[in-house]
Amino acid sequence: MSDGNIEPLVLDLVEFVLSGQRSYDEVMEACRTNCPRLTVWEEAVSRNFVVCDRDARGNSVVLPTSEGMVALEKANRRKTVPDAA
Repeated sequence: MSDGNIEPLVLDLVEFVLSGQRSYDEVMEACRTNCPRLTVWEEAVSRNFVVCDRDARGNSVVLPTSEGMVALEKANRRKTVPDAA
């Protein structure tokens, strides 16, 4: 899959994570609708657009990074950049 084809899917993933706290399992389930699943996830992680962390209960969560939000803003997919991981 070329970068041009994957870019919208990577930004979709960042938007999904940004829309509310998402567990790692929830993100992986959402990625299953994209083919190939791991390419989108791995690309988002390698670009440092999302990170895995732990919430107060110790559950694995996926959070957007400032780089991910800047990428959304540059693509005109988000108008403001809130605080991020």
